[in-house]
Amino acid sequence: MGYLEKEVNRLVGQAMHRYSLLEHGDRIMMAVSGGADSMLCLWFLRHWLRKAPIFYEIIPVHLDMGFGQRSWKRLGAYFSRLGHTFHIEETRYGLEAHGPENRGKSPCFVCSLKRRKRLFELADALGCNKIAMGHNADDLIETFFMNMCYVGEMSTMIPRQEMFQGAITIIRPMALVEKNKIKKMVHRLRLPIIENLCPSAHHSSRTFIRNMLEELYTSNSKIRGNLKRALGNIRRDYLL
Repeated sequence: MGYLEKEVNRLVGQAMHRYSLLEHGDRIMMAVSGGADSMLCLWFLRHWLRKAPIFYEIIPVHLDMGFGQRSWKRLGAYFSRLGHTFHIEETRYGLEAHGPENRGKSPCFVCSLKRRKRLFELADALGCNKIAMGHNADDLIETFFMNMCYVGEMSTMIPRQEMFQGAITIIRPMALVEKNKIKKMVHRLRLPIIENLCPSAHHSSRTFIRNMLEELYTSNSKIRGNLKRALGNIRRDYLL
C-alpha cells in the first residue's frame, strides 16, 4: 500500500474499532449506489474480511433509480467477478420522486425515503443484521449543516446506528474518510463507477451547503479537519 492507501485504511480502521462496526457472524448488506464512496466501502469490507480475526458475510445490493443508465448490468458483472451472492433491482424511485405526484416536495427526500424503506425490506428478506453505507466524513459535515439550516437541530449521521430495536444496524465504515481521499483511491484501484444521472444531483440543498463549505475549505486548510473533530467535541454548557 502507498501512503494514501495506508492513510485511508487507518481511518477506516479507526471507525471499525471505535464504533464496533464489525462483529463475528455478521451478515452485512452493502448498499452499493455505484458511486465512489460505496464502491470503496465494498472494497474495504472485502479487504478487512481477509485480515480480520472474525468471519462475516457481505451481500452487495444495488437499486437502480430508473434514470436509464442501466447500471445493474455493469455492477452485476462486477459482483459476479468478485464471487458474491448479490441482489440488483430496477426501480422507478428517482423518476417518481421527480414526477407530478410529488410536485412541491423535495425529490431528494422522497427518493431517499423510498430507497431506505426498500433497503430495510431487503435486509430483512436476505437475513442481514447490518446494512453498510458509504457515507464519508464530508457527508457527515454537510448533513450537520443541513439539519441546522433546514431542520433547526444539531445532528448528523453516525457511524453506527441501531434501527428497529436493534434488529438492523446501519454501519458507515467510511465515516472518518474525506471525499477527496476516496476519489483518489478509487481512481488508483480502478474501481468501476456508475455516473449519477439524477437531474437534482447538482441542484439540491445539499449541493448549496457543499458549495458553501468548499469556499470555507479554500479559505483555510484547517477548517475541514476542525469541523470533523467538532462533531465529536460538544460543549453542552455553551449551548442553549
